[in-house]
Amino acid sequence: MVQARSVVLGIVLSSASASLAFAQGGATTPEARLKAAGIQLPPAQKAIANYVPAVRTGNLVFLAGQGPLSDGKPTITGKVGGELTEQQGYDAAKASILNSLAALRAEIGSLDRVKRIVKLTGWVNSAPGFTRQPFVINGASDLLVQIFGDAGRHARTAVSANELPFNIPVEIEIVVEVMPGTP
Repeated sequence: MVQARSVVLGIVLSSASASLAFAQGGATTPEARLKAAGIQLPPAQKAIANYVPAVRTGNLVFLAGQGPLSDGKPTITGKVGGELTEQQGYDAAKASILNSLAALRAEIGSLDRVKRIVKLTGWVNSAPGFTRQPFVINGASDLLVQIFGDAGRHARTAVSANELPFNIPVEIEIVVEVMPGTP
């Protein structure tokens, strides 16, 4: 029993050390941080209506809203605070921002070309009375800071929506500044 606890404690301490090394710069670029965290971006989603996934003007890239979709179909549906818990909403926000980052990578070639995340707007498909939208959208914000460090800190709006397309729980839109000269 004591030996099992020691092994578990050793694993926890090892994980904490690895997390600390990562936080202190073990992985120095966004692409390296993704890899170190074991995060693989999904394929960029195709537009499902009459729009484009990204528009670039100067050094800014405006990304269309993304939800937790795979092959154009929702991976999770429902209202947060109703059929879905706040944690499920948080996880849906993480899945949504991964789709945004996949669209961004498709537009600029590499996330290492990101100078900073400028603005994030998040909509939460909320049940009546649910008022914790900022905590749901933290799923996206927390992941952006994990991947981009201080360059991932952004201005943000988190609001409730009566309905979202396909009954998805979250939709995320971001504006990103890229390095000058980025193709």
